[in-house]
Amino acid sequence: MRIFFLSTSMGMGGADSLLLRAAQELRAQGHEVLIVSLTPLGPMGLQARNAGITTESLEMPRGVPDPRGLVRLIRLVRAWRPDVVHSHMVHANLMARGLRLFVPIPALVSTIHNIYEAGPAWMAAYRLTNRLVDQMTIISQAAADRFVRDRIVPRALLRVVPNGIDVDQFRNMPADARESVRRSLGLGREFVWLAVGRFEIQKDYPNMLRAFARVHEGVSTAVLLLAGRGSLQAETEALARELGLAASVRFLGVRNDIPELLNAADGYVMSSAWEGMPMVLLEAAAAGLPIVATGVGGNHEVVWEGESGFLVPPRDADALALAMRRLMELPEVQRRDMGERGREHVQSQYGLKRTVGCWESLYYEVLARKGLTLAPLSSP
Repeated sequence: MRIFFLSTSMGMGGADSLLLRAAQELRAQGHEVLIVSLTPLGPMGLQARNAGITTESLEMPRGVPDPRGLVRLIRLVRAWRPDVVHSHMVHANLMARGLRLFVPIPALVSTIHNIYEAGPAWMAAYRLTNRLVDQMTIISQAAADRFVRDRIVPRALLRVVPNGIDVDQFRNMPADARESVRRSLGLGREFVWLAVGRFEIQKDYPNMLRAFARVHEGVSTAVLLLAGRGSLQAETEALARELGLAASVRFLGVRNDIPELLNAADGYVMSSAWEGMPMVLLEAAAAGLPIVATGVGGNHEVVWEGESGFLVPPRDADALALAMRRLMELPEVQRRDMGERGREHVQSQYGLKRTVGCWESLYYEVLARKGLTLAPLSSP
């Protein structure tokens, strides 16, 4: 099968990472895969190329509609002649629908990667063009309920296919990896919290820093590691200094060793104001970390309250701080048990092969619906 992934970006986001891993898995199964990003290629796009996956960019500026991008896309699809176009995120999803007005596409599948993708105008565009897509998938039940409730996508058109990760990548660490990473960061026996993500409004880092300031008042040796970059990083760093946390909050920038960082931490914290199904939360659970997170979007589908971590309301620094202190006060063996329960849950429900298998089955289903049949590939 020839599968054409059209993505809004191939940068540092969770959806970008999922596309890279899914493309590798589909190609390993014998499918041909092409990845096209609307915007210039970032780290995930470059990694895809390095892995031998054909990856292109339409070179569209972020936030600026450019009709030349659609012209390039039409040419690519006509030349490559895919069996399936699978688009990801709102801008690519809508562009794929427009594409169908100019070039035949045997099957068009689109995936929604967040509970709030964009503003009202974009959601109105979904409503007006739903007839142009064969099937929509969405990454959590909470997000699906919201899109159906607000009449953005009909329930009959929407199917929940959760994100998936390679659990083994986060589980199989060398025996000395934890201490090695901690030494490299100048850490000893401190309790280390980790958060990974973009410095953007959705992640609500001010809420996290205010919560950590309350935690730090009681446990002055606690450390918070923040990995990532974004447009609000300078403001976040300024707030850390204002709260007197300059020595206890480490801004690590973009890292290529997230599995190792997770393995070196004692707990994972997420303060997002909204989410769909965050990849990094799955990764933290796969690494065996107990988690404190806001109970938004699909987070409650990943974190079992009191079993693998604690969930708190969004934008409530006091509640977040209380949950963080509660986890820190647990005996180490109990924290490890929580992490192990989270790992088992992710392994059984959110494995990469499961997600890719759902996509693959859906491709064949959509093609069959339209009277187009391709013989399923035999397992290698």
